[in-house]
Amino acid sequence: MDTLTFIGTATTLLRIGGFTVLTDPNFLRKGQRAYLGKGLWSRRLTDPAMEPGDLPDLDLVVLSHLHGDHFDRVARRGLARNQPVVTTPEAARRLGQWGFETAGLRTWERFALSKGEESLHVESLPAVHARGVMGQLLPPVMGSLLEHRVGGEVRRRVYVSGDTLTGSHVDEIAERHPHLDAAVVHLGGTRVLMHTVTMDGPQGIDLVRRLSPPRVVPVHHDDYGVFRSPLSEFTALAAAEGLAERVHPVPRGGTVDLA
Repeated sequence: MDTLTFIGTATTLLRIGGFTVLTDPNFLRKGQRAYLGKGLWSRRLTDPAMEPGDLPDLDLVVLSHLHGDHFDRVARRGLARNQPVVTTPEAARRLGQWGFETAGLRTWERFALSKGEESLHVESLPAVHARGVMGQLLPPVMGSLLEHRVGGEVRRRVYVSGDTLTGSHVDEIAERHPHLDAAVVHLGGTRVLMHTVTMDGPQGIDLVRRLSPPRVVPVHHDDYGVFRSPLSEFTALAAAEGLAERVHPVPRGGTVDLA
């Protein structure tokens, strides 16, 4: 069974075949500040469902970008260094300085792990954290495709959006990967300096329409004060658009099937 366990923010444990993957490790506790660069910060409103010491052995960490609500000081201290971190080239350079084994991928590049007849391929997908001047201030970000194969045959494709807005780059993903099994969608409608830098409810629905995944797991929606679009906005719109059966919210500490 392939599953996602929601830890909080965009931090999830993905169990896909024989592989265990951690995404966007954020383990700050309620009341602590996440530093976003350029003198910006946001206070966490929730506690994570796990600490680094609670994690199982990991095969891989997938990091969409280097922001304090996606890779924090607790993760830096507490995560093991014996699994690769797949991320953007810019984030890979910084994590390498901190002693992590990294693989920095540019858009459409791939990284692969193998276990016997099984393999897990991670492909970097385009993402747009913000447009205009704000886009130049924020760190580069990537979406990810996790593709599990057995004996060379693809058995599962899971898309992780990363902190992105919707747009034509999502159409490029749909053209290259028209048969997704599940999408992990970063929402929240994050507002920074009067700019929206992650998808709100309407943008999230637009992304689902463009990609048409049969299963959608929303994350990154209520953990920080800069998140302005509640999960309820997305789920209400999904119901109005006839997409409710695809959407599978999961509470912190909960687990959902990706099949």
